[in-house]
Amino acid sequence: MKLDGILAFVTVADCGSINEAARQLRLSKSTVSERLTELEHALDAKLLSRNSRHNVLTDDGIVLLERARRILAETIEAKEDLARRRGEIAGPLRIAVPRAFGDLHLGPILYDFMDRYPDITVTADFDDRITDLGSTFDAIVRIAPAPLPKLATEQLTVSRRTLVAAPSYLDRYGRPETVEELEHHKAIHYMDRGPDDWTFRAEIERVVARVAPRLRVTSCFAMRDAAVAGLGIAWLPTFHSYQPIRAGTLEMLEIGVAPDVTPITMAYQHGPATRLRAFIDHLKLAFGDPPYWDEGLGFGESGKGAQE
Repeated sequence: MKLDGILAFVTVADCGSINEAARQLRLSKSTVSERLTELEHALDAKLLSRNSRHNVLTDDGIVLLERARRILAETIEAKEDLARRRGEIAGPLRIAVPRAFGDLHLGPILYDFMDRYPDITVTADFDDRITDLGSTFDAIVRIAPAPLPKLATEQLTVSRRTLVAAPSYLDRYGRPETVEELEHHKAIHYMDRGPDDWTFRAEIERVVARVAPRLRVTSCFAMRDAAVAGLGIAWLPTFHSYQPIRAGTLEMLEIGVAPDVTPITMAYQHGPATRLRAFIDHLKLAFGDPPYWDEGLGFGESGKGAQE
């Protein structure tokens, strides 16, 4: 058996299709198929039942899958043991990052990290659709309140989400001072198939504001730009809005509720490899506490503002 065949098998099993596995492995569909076929020949067993849309594990495939995962994990750990013995920070690092956060913040820090450690090679997938490691990634950056099952999690920093609007909008429609007053305003909503609601924490309870949308989009960049253009109020992470807030083209609104605070974490399957440990430490130092995008926004030294 070859390791690339085992990796192809585990990735297809995780993804459910050869097409998606090929995308994650950065290989052609034919190459993934060839590696699977070679593995099946080596084992003299059919591992997957293939059709045009899905690949379903056979009984033999189900038996092999967990052992194949262990083989890959042991291989990674062996490489890491050797690297630690040599004191090296080198080798491949595969990470998944939410697209906008990667573009704005993690990307520039990653490039600095790679300049510092020239023997590191990185595959960084900036994609909001990736929600789990599968067999393709060493770690995934998440902006979410709940940890992923069976994965270790380390907090990098936090994301704070606040209501923002342009001075031109506030001059025209007035400045809301309570949650109830929000319902008379125009909203810029993120289109995620959920209701057009904003849920806030006020002391020990949750309060909901239903604000009619002026605009629905699937991009936080578009939400920020629409808010700057004066189209309505947006509820945005400060890592998106901090630059126009500092420039005065957006204002944070005070309506008697706390900012929504969500941890930004790194999730990984095993104890962090030497290079991943170095990358996590590099990110924490670069982000700061509070994160650099919150500096000057009134959240205080501990990262907590008066609203909290």
